[in-house]
Amino acid sequence: MWRLAVATLRFRRTGQVATFVAMALGTAIVLAYGGLMETGIRTAVPPQRLAAAAVVVTGNQAYQLPRANPADREEDLGSATLAERVRVGASLISAIQTVPGVAEAVGEVSFPAAVLTDGQPVAGATQPQGHNWASAALTPYSLRAGAAPARPGQVVLDAILAQRSAVAVGDRVRVAAGGTTGTYRVTGVAAAGGRAITRPAVFFSASDARRLGGHPGMVDAIGVLAAPGTDVAQLRRRVEAAVAGQAVVTLAGDDRGQAEFPEAKADGETLIAIAAVFGGIAVMVAVLVVAGTLALSVQQRQREMALLRAIGATPRQVRRMILTETLVVAVFATAVGCLPGAYLGRWLFDQLAATGLVPLAVAFRQGWVPAVTAAGVALATALAAALVAGRRAAMTRPGEALAEADVQRRWLSWGRLLAALVFLAGGIALAIVTMTVMSGPVAASTAGPTVMVFAFGLALLGPGITRAMTAVLQRPLRALSGLAGELAILNARAQTVRMAAVAMPIMLAVGIATALLYVQTTQVAAAERAYTETLRAEVVLTSTIGGLAPGLLGSVQRLPGVAGASEYVTSTGFIESPHDRAQGEDGWPLRGVTADGAAQTAAVSVTAGTLAGLRGNTVALPAQHARELGRGVGDTIRMRLGDRAQVELRVVALYAASSGDQAIMLPAKLLAAHTTVGLPTQILVRAAPGAGTRRLTTALTQLAGRWPGVTVADRGALAAAYAGQQQTQAWVNYLLVGMIVAYTAISVVNTLVLATARRRREFALLRLTGSTRGQVLRMMSMEGVLIAVIGIMLGTAVSATALVPFSVAASGSLMPSGPWWIYPAVIGTAFVLALTATLLPTWQALRSPPADAAAPT
Repeated sequence: MWRLAVATLRFRRTGQVATFVAMALGTAIVLAYGGLMETGIRTAVPPQRLAAAAVVVTGNQAYQLPRANPADREEDLGSATLAERVRVGASLISAIQTVPGVAEAVGEVSFPAAVLTDGQPVAGATQPQGHNWASAALTPYSLRAGAAPARPGQVVLDAILAQRSAVAVGDRVRVAAGGTTGTYRVTGVAAAGGRAITRPAVFFSASDARRLGGHPGMVDAIGVLAAPGTDVAQLRRRVEAAVAGQAVVTLAGDDRGQAEFPEAKADGETLIAIAAVFGGIAVMVAVLVVAGTLALSVQQRQREMALLRAIGATPRQVRRMILTETLVVAVFATAVGCLPGAYLGRWLFDQLAATGLVPLAVAFRQGWVPAVTAAGVALATALAAALVAGRRAAMTRPGEALAEADVQRRWLSWGRLLAALVFLAGGIALAIVTMTVMSGPVAASTAGPTVMVFAFGLALLGPGITRAMTAVLQRPLRALSGLAGELAILNARAQTVRMAAVAMPIMLAVGIATALLYVQTTQVAAAERAYTETLRAEVVLTSTIGGLAPGLLGSVQRLPGVAGASEYVTSTGFIESPHDRAQGEDGWPLRGVTADGAAQTAAVSVTAGTLAGLRGNTVALPAQHARELGRGVGDTIRMRLGDRAQVELRVVALYAASSGDQAIMLPAKLLAAHTTVGLPTQILVRAAPGAGTRRLTTALTQLAGRWPGVTVADRGALAAAYAGQQQTQAWVNYLLVGMIVAYTAISVVNTLVLATARRRREFALLRLTGSTRGQVLRMMSMEGVLIAVIGIMLGTAVSATALVPFSVAASGSLMPSGPWWIYPAVIGTAFVLALTATLLPTWQALRSPPADAAAPT
């Protein structure tokens, strides 16, 4: 059977090439998504400014969610990643300094800083960072010229920033940092010794760094310089023991960079979620495509296998031949697919990094696990499909084999029917969950699986559905094309299994493309609508170089034509008491506002209390959320803020909120103090009745000119900027969706070419009985139209099973939002692919003389 399998691979190349292409492309796509997932899991961030530190101690960004029952120690606990930088106490430096093997422990402080030229920040690719000079040893930076900043009012610039600023040692520069602007004397210029540093550095004296950092007694991280000959692994264990009991983590190797880029951890989790969703869809698509292609290939060789059975081959031998052929093709296909898969994964990661979804500092990792997984998926799918596809031929009695090879075989079995019902029931369950349980953007996580589960169910019932739809479409097709349509209908009725095999990929392509593209457009439209509804301010001031100066709000409030102004801060927090059943791992969005202007700028309807009471340790809750917590005005709750700080808050107001906007409101000064920047970054301004927005914008622009790095935008510009941001994020999903759709489209062409190319003998017999080449082409055109229409109708139905529930959950409408032309473009592309992939092989087959093509092969 091995020799027979090899001979088959040589002389039945069309089917084997089709299977090879499906497996190789499926392996490449699964491997690419596997690389993204491994990158998210590892979140390797090679250190830059902390490269010289053998071990880095920084705040623990992981947060363990509170127990529903504190007394139940066996309760499974969820975990989350805190949104803000968690700092560590500077007192730990002395404790670490005494650890054996530590040459020096250095506290590191970072904060946004900008060197000003003519009152404007020096242009650059990234925002510069301010640091304490002592932390320069952690890179290490070395002085190229001048001396270290020894007293307040002195700075050292890194060489790149000094060149951009056109300053030298002894010059005076204006630097904006910590919400203030000051003049400093440049005492030195430092270089990082050839190391690639993403963020330019400004080094301050110790006292200035403590003042501008905004968190006295705290440092961002502690870098540990090892004594010569010290083993890093042992040193790390000793340091861990020295800081045991503190909310800190010790990092070594590539993990050290997480102390410089704490946002990388949360972004890594986002990358894992994206790779899991789209990778899961890619796996399911690959399974369906590979199984369908292989099944069609085996089905078209039914007569060949019938002959083998008739001359004495046993079922085991036939089954082994099919498995051997498939294994040979699968091994080569997976090996070939791994090469483009590695490059594809890197390219995808670069696109995600370019859009800001993950920091540029994160290193792409694609090891052997994704490769083994991708190859395993391809091999397991191929072998399982080969086993199922060859079972019918292997188990047919020798006396019936030849007769059955030329007639429509029975396709439905109890096992197949049961599997189809299970998939369809699962799809219905997912649709119900999406519509009734999910809300907002979270609902998108079940949209893709819903499409795939329904597609699997319909594919299992494909021949029966195809027969029924052919009966429905036969009259219009006959009326449209006459004899050609009649022949196409007769072929379809005689070979419904073959028709179903080529219509199902079209269904899959149309269903996936329509559903996933409209999910993205609907999600973007819902987000933009929610943003516009919550935006009551006509003008917003934003800092581009860190936080806003404390005195700017008062200056804005005193301007003529201002009805109200409020500082605006965003973060994420967790309710620890009372127990919050609705709280998930993402926590609750927090908004910081100013009491004096909150009522004028916050788009909420207060149902109890007043937003004017948001002073000190207070909070305003959505009314429905407050009822679930059993809290009202005057009661208290305990929250864990984004930097791990725990605060007791008194409820001063309740307000009505939509299901997609459940933000909790706190005083801006309280919330800002517990953010990474430490200052508000925006001021919302509402115009007084009768005051022109344009005039107010002009006045605010003149005021902002006295504060470096502050920009002014009106409502229209804000909405446009937010829409642009949403479109940028959606583009990432379009890219990931596009890969899957492209693979599915290739499978459509692959399957149709395979199905048509194997009909050379049939075409030759038609020509020998009097049909012309034009008549055969017209017949096949009508078959292509029939296949395309069936696939498009089924794909539309499949996409609706996901789109309708998602649209209801995301926007409360049965119809998705988005450009109308997406659907015509999808079905038009599917139609063109179906006709092209049908007619080109037909034309190629008709080039041979009929007598030669009709000869048995």
